[in-house]
Amino acid sequence: MIEQLDILLALGGLVAGLMVGLTGMGGAVLVTPLLVLGFGIPASTAVSSDVVAGAVVKPVGATVHGRRGTVHWGLVQWLSLGSIPGVLIGTLMFARLVDAEGGGQGTIKTLLGVVLLVALGATLARGYLARRNAALAPDSDDVRTGPHAPVKRVPTVIIGFVVGVLVGTTSVGSGSLIVTSLLLLYPLLRPSVLVGTDLMQAVPMLVTGAIAHMGLGDVDWRLTLALLCGQIPGVWIGARLSSRYDGVALRWLLMVVLAATSLRLLGVPIIVSAVVAVGGVLVVTFLIVRERMHARDEAAAARS
Repeated sequence: MIEQLDILLALGGLVAGLMVGLTGMGGAVLVTPLLVLGFGIPASTAVSSDVVAGAVVKPVGATVHGRRGTVHWGLVQWLSLGSIPGVLIGTLMFARLVDAEGGGQGTIKTLLGVVLLVALGATLARGYLARRNAALAPDSDDVRTGPHAPVKRVPTVIIGFVVGVLVGTTSVGSGSLIVTSLLLLYPLLRPSVLVGTDLMQAVPMLVTGAIAHMGLGDVDWRLTLALLCGQIPGVWIGARLSSRYDGVALRWLLMVVLAATSLRLLGVPIIVSAVVAVGGVLVVTFLIVRERMHARDEAAAARS
């Protein structure tokens, strides 16, 4: 029988899916904190259930890019060489924390808060690196821009391993950290290839992590199914809307909310995280309004 909590979880998944589709931000940075702080789900259950849900959602976008030829299969291979053992080790560490007496749940929440802050920093760096790399981009026929660019094997495997460990322990990092790392290592890679490669590399890592969490973690299948009922249509609708809305303003607002969420997970008093959230939203709103007014004035000047 469907209960009120199931409906609320599906609606939460729908909102998170819409945000992912509109802004391109990773689903785990939205869903896992939502479950822990918004619904009071134990941190271990939120992490395990989100890893399993991610293993279902990610292949949808990855399949589209695979058909379009915008996946660098060499990068996927070498990232997976690090991320698959990494996510297994991360899940084992997660299981040890769950089994620990006393502070296991608290430790997972703290780790989640720290990784969210790292992901937030990576998202900020991603914007800067994308602008810098666009200025460096050579002719589109250059092999370094496409799906056959030479692979830097050792650093690519190391990145995959580190992100795999983080995903296994917190469910966060499969998108935001990988994209920023690839922008640093492969500055000439086309954005479409970057996104396609990021989505595809996440599939084997999340499927492996999901299987591991089913055996060692704390998966709540009812919660996972309720989330998927909202996330799958949410991502699809958000992706459709993104063709008419670039999502930049919303992305900045979400980053402010994530900063406040991270502080709350780290045990900062709620009044402090609330001030950060409200102050950040006001600042971002002011900057957005100022930018829109400036653009409108320039358009009016051009017409006259």
